[in-house]
Amino acid sequence: MPVNILLFFTVTLIWGSTWYAITFQLGAVDPSVSIGYRFLLAGSLLLAWQMLRRQPVMPRPGGWKLILGSGILTFSINYLLVYQATMVLPSGLVAVAGSALSLMNVLNARLFLKQPLRPAVVIGGLMGFTGVLLLFTPEIDGGVLASGALIGLGLMMASNYSASLGNIVVSKARRSGMPLIATTGWSMLAGAALMLAQAGLRGASFQVDPTPAYLLSLLYLALLGSIAAFLSYFYLLGRIGPDRAGYVAIMTPVVALVVSTLFEDYQWTLAGVLGLVMALAGNLLVMAPVGWRPGWMRRQTA
Repeated sequence: MPVNILLFFTVTLIWGSTWYAITFQLGAVDPSVSIGYRFLLAGSLLLAWQMLRRQPVMPRPGGWKLILGSGILTFSINYLLVYQATMVLPSGLVAVAGSALSLMNVLNARLFLKQPLRPAVVIGGLMGFTGVLLLFTPEIDGGVLASGALIGLGLMMASNYSASLGNIVVSKARRSGMPLIATTGWSMLAGAALMLAQAGLRGASFQVDPTPAYLLSLLYLALLGSIAAFLSYFYLLGRIGPDRAGYVAIMTPVVALVVSTLFEDYQWTLAGVLGLVMALAGNLLVMAPVGWRPGWMRRQTA
């Protein structure tokens, strides 16, 4: 199996299940505290692994700005908004809203990295986003939006843009030759420090919920959802660019839908089936080798 495809499906399968895992984090513990503990654990393990392998841990002096930027955008603001949105939106709609990341990555890659626009990426992203929206048509028709959940959608759009800017920072760090694992570990610790500091300023409790559901979901989110998925995603980001890597955000809701079917009794409809087909078709269009595409889709817009 090609490396890019393996990385792509590793990320989508893990992140597609984290939407459900996040629901076990809500309630007894302040979201900022849960996020802080999640990335404190994940970042510490990454740096410890680097030291055990006798690999460089400290970044070059000029790299701290990029680490701080990634920590703020990717591992704090982004996730705080996601957790807040999950409190007011069904997990399916949170996943759908998260799929807008792909189009934001295309725009930001053009604005900040001067990457050309690929017609296949734009068309595939639009197809995928439309398909994912169709997947959740019954929930939208059921009046979810009319109940004040537009606030949740706004939070997710802000989260997507923060994550997209974080992707640009990671791309610049990779281009400058910064080591991936150490950089990711320090970025996670920076995000954790910010989350725990603002929780402390608000007077939030730092007590952990001792229930198995909370502790197991915390370990899952830290070890798989954070370490395994983020490293795979950042490797993918460096290999195929932020516009195509961002398509993970289109396929992740499809996996979330399967999880919802198994554990939350999601009911399939004709619109849902059509949406799944459209999302998969858009994904194949974006991920297919350039030689497989029609000539006009191979052109780039400078």
